[in-house]
Amino acid sequence: MKSLKVRLAEGETLHGCWLNLGSSLTAEIAGLAGFDWLLVDLEHGMGDEQDLIHQLQAIRATPAAPLVRVESHDKQRIHRALDAGAEGVMCPQISNLEEAKEAVSGWQYPPDGKRGVSFIVPTTQYGPNFTDYQQAAKDTILGIIQVETEEVLNDLDEIAALDGVDVLFVGPADLSMSLGIFRQYDHPRFKEALAATVDATQRAGKVAGIILFDPDDYPTYREIGFRLIGSGSDGDFMAYGARTIASKLAQFRDSTKNQDSL
Repeated sequence: MKSLKVRLAEGETLHGCWLNLGSSLTAEIAGLAGFDWLLVDLEHGMGDEQDLIHQLQAIRATPAAPLVRVESHDKQRIHRALDAGAEGVMCPQISNLEEAKEAVSGWQYPPDGKRGVSFIVPTTQYGPNFTDYQQAAKDTILGIIQVETEEVLNDLDEIAALDGVDVLFVGPADLSMSLGIFRQYDHPRFKEALAATVDATQRAGKVAGIILFDPDDYPTYREIGFRLIGSGSDGDFMAYGARTIASKLAQFRDSTKNQDSL
């Protein structure tokens, strides 16, 4: 199967969701649901790096591709996610060009970056596949920089132009908070930031991404130019399903009480 990076380069729009429960079971369920990619969230999710291993193993048994959001652009965090088997890495809270360069350096091997070499890890099939993996890494690893701060808007063109940055991915909640317009997604300043992000990626031949809180917003954001689109999480799906079933049962119980009282 083609890598996400190749599919995006060929013009596809790819859909995914977040994994924030730290569960290999919900990772497998989401992977079988029809998403193109799943993102294990180590920034805000409940799992840690040990849980990550199990989630990536579960995802590998599904058609979905695994991405990981690390806690920061620290290269050791990036190394560990990629060594564990992630196809791409998302770095949050990037504020300027220098921080973006540090992130890129973490997911590229020398001479392009500073990613360390490790053989006995899942991504190299515990050694035998290292050479093939290393040679293909630059063309297959999806590098994602998050647009979540007001400061980063000043460097969008320079960041998008970096070799190794494939996606500028908007975090709507954090970006709107940084702009002082929290959750006001129709505010002119927020819309300007979205347009600036898409424009920067298109000038550089890269891709803009975003997470949608309401999947019904999809046509709007796709028309703007976003092509790596996420919506929901394993936690959302479980909470929504549980609330929906509990509410229906309560409605039936209440209607039964009303009939008994007649």
